[in-house]
Amino acid sequence: MRLILLCLGYCVVLQASERPNILWITAEDMSPTLGCYGDNFATSPNIDNLAKKSVRYINAFANAPVCSPSRSCLITGCYPTSLSTQQMRSGFTIPNQMRGFPALLRTRGYYTTNNVKTDYNTGNYAEIIQASWSENSNTAHWRNRPNKTQPFFSVFNLMTSHQSRSMVWPYERFKNEIQSQLIPDDVHDPANVPLPPYYPDTPLIRREIARFYDCVTAMDIQVGIILRQLKNDGLNENTIVFFYSDHGSGMPRHKRALLDSGMHVPLIIHFPKKWQHLAPTQSGATTDRLVSFVDFAPTILNLIGIPIPNTMQGKPFLGENSTSKRRYVYGHRDRVDEVRDLARSVRDSRYLYIRNYMPHLGYNQPTAWPDKGEIRHEFYRIAKERKMTPEQWHFAGPNRPVEELYDCQTDPKNLKNLVKSKKHQNILFRLRSEHVRHITDTVDLGFLPESEAWTMFKKRSGWELGQSKHISLTEIRNAAAQVGIASEPKLLRSLESENSAVRYWGAIGLTAQTKLSKKAKRILKTKLKDPSYAARIEIANALAVHNELNDAMPTLTDAVNHKNLIVVTHAARTIELLGRKAAIAIPSMKKALERSINIRPPETPATVVLPGDKDLAMFVAFSCRSFLSMFENN
Repeated sequence: MRLILLCLGYCVVLQASERPNILWITAEDMSPTLGCYGDNFATSPNIDNLAKKSVRYINAFANAPVCSPSRSCLITGCYPTSLSTQQMRSGFTIPNQMRGFPALLRTRGYYTTNNVKTDYNTGNYAEIIQASWSENSNTAHWRNRPNKTQPFFSVFNLMTSHQSRSMVWPYERFKNEIQSQLIPDDVHDPANVPLPPYYPDTPLIRREIARFYDCVTAMDIQVGIILRQLKNDGLNENTIVFFYSDHGSGMPRHKRALLDSGMHVPLIIHFPKKWQHLAPTQSGATTDRLVSFVDFAPTILNLIGIPIPNTMQGKPFLGENSTSKRRYVYGHRDRVDEVRDLARSVRDSRYLYIRNYMPHLGYNQPTAWPDKGEIRHEFYRIAKERKMTPEQWHFAGPNRPVEELYDCQTDPKNLKNLVKSKKHQNILFRLRSEHVRHITDTVDLGFLPESEAWTMFKKRSGWELGQSKHISLTEIRNAAAQVGIASEPKLLRSLESENSAVRYWGAIGLTAQTKLSKKAKRILKTKLKDPSYAARIEIANALAVHNELNDAMPTLTDAVNHKNLIVVTHAARTIELLGRKAAIAIPSMKKALERSINIRPPETPATVVLPGDKDLAMFVAFSCRSFLSMFENN
């Protein structure tokens, strides 16, 4: 088998035996809590041993602090915000030619396998699976290839450190299914856990942190098994091995947050002697090069010598034709399950900038699936008692700063916001400007209300509209940038815009105000029949939050029974957050819950990805159940 490549204008012919195998081992929900990254409490001998003979990256970052958008980025080499796949469990389609980079490996003779996860966060996920993988199942393995000389690209996603195991499952189930895999000496003592300053010190929180470390150790055992299989098959000398995690750990203030605790990931790449010339430095060394998930797909293609599609937005960081070093990596946080949000980040080698476009919504918003974990309720309890330090309150409090700036060199846990520091104003201005440049140049579609985007993308995908410049987002982004900053008169002017998305952001800005004038409330009441349901819901929310419930609630209860489940998801979450004062919505929320149960039976596990309305129905159910539970004891 031969592969003909065009590189730098000349022809290179590689025999199959001259092409490296590629092995990806992905840990779910894990920050760099490993011995090789300096964590003395971690027990990770197999990964630590791999690091000793590999290149260890100390500045590798996910693009999102949750899995599905990260996986969308990894498989396409594009920013999810440019594809409209930034929301968790997104159903938007992407162009047919974006079949996933493993499809390009298959056409050049590679046997490609994927184990466990295929939630690529797009309506095209079935086509991506079919095109990308020779084998896709929980038994997928390089060992199954019919021709044992055929090169392979194999992905193993290890769920052992996933949030379900580390904090959501009941503790007894964790003990039976995870902790039982460990010898007694490897079980972590809660009394000795390294407690970060943003965590209250309670026995339950200590127990859950120790539990997370036990999950990491159990995952490390699995890594060792895979690496031994590679060696036993005589393939380790021709296989480049990647070990990384899909985002930060599943613990509170990590997963779902654009802080380093949610975005910084371990990345270890092993180059056997045969392929050492492709490595950026010698074995056992570290590199501080900034790396983003958007770079992984073009990097794999570059390592093998496959031309990189010009649609890919990432840049290769390995191989003979790797690009110059990045100055910045970028992050995004959007809707996750039923929880609505929009935030963006820019990170250079030292500083982290975060722009929160919904600052009135805190980091620790209630969210149904993680709230099954006891540790979440421990945070709620202590926050309610107001017995928290400023570092703890930053996460657990009801809102966030509009902007955040951290010196990650002197403050690696992101505890001190430097936005008001006079000596850091130039850095703030630089990163703020870079943020605006990035969301503009990459056509960030996240500023469109989700229900509006479904209407806009009916005939052409978000990517196609955005990249062809047939969509203008400047006015919408400017309206979003006013939330938490602009005066009431300016926000009211947004309500008069012909652009429904501008009206939507204007209403959100009024919700975020500390108080509203009688004039503002009077104007909002005249807008409750806005033709856009996204704007209509937010206008009603602004009134409800500012105690005008009699006028607001009919609009919200109407929306929660809308035929479009995107609209219902938005309305149900809005009512949920209003809490007990929205009691009049009980009949409507019961009806919405019954509808959602008919679409997606409650016994379906939350981790199972289903198409179309079936995932949305789960999110509606999350909000409805949470809301209705507030009245169960009445």
